[in-house]
Amino acid sequence: MLDKTVYKLHAEVCKALAHPLRIEVIDLLQTGELCFSDILETTGGLKSNLSQHLSVMVDSGILKVRKDSRCNYYSLSSSKVAKACSLMREVLIENLKKQQKLHKSILK
Repeated sequence: MLDKTVYKLHAEVCKALAHPLRIEVIDLLQTGELCFSDILETTGGLKSNLSQHLSVMVDSGILKVRKDSRCNYYSLSSSKVAKACSLMREVLIENLKKQQKLHKSILK
C-alpha cells in the first residue's frame, strides 16, 4: 500500500485553495506577480483579511512572495496551480450544465 503522507499533503493544499478570495488571487496572478496593494485594490476587502489569506497560500506553497523596500510581490509558485484551478472550474461548469439539463427535462 502507498504511503498515505502524499494524500495528507494533497489535502492540505486543497484546504489552502478552499476560499473564493484565494481562488480570485490565483486568477489575478496567472499573468505575473503583483504587489500586495494591487491585489488589495482589485479584490477589495480588508488589508488584514487579504494578508491572512496570502499567508496561508504562501505557507502551503501555492504562492511565492518577493519582498522589496516598497512592496511585497506575490506570484504563483507554479503555473500548474492556475491550471489545476482552471480544470476544477471546467468540472464545475460541466456539472452545472448537467444539472440545468436535468432541471429542464423535469419541468417538461
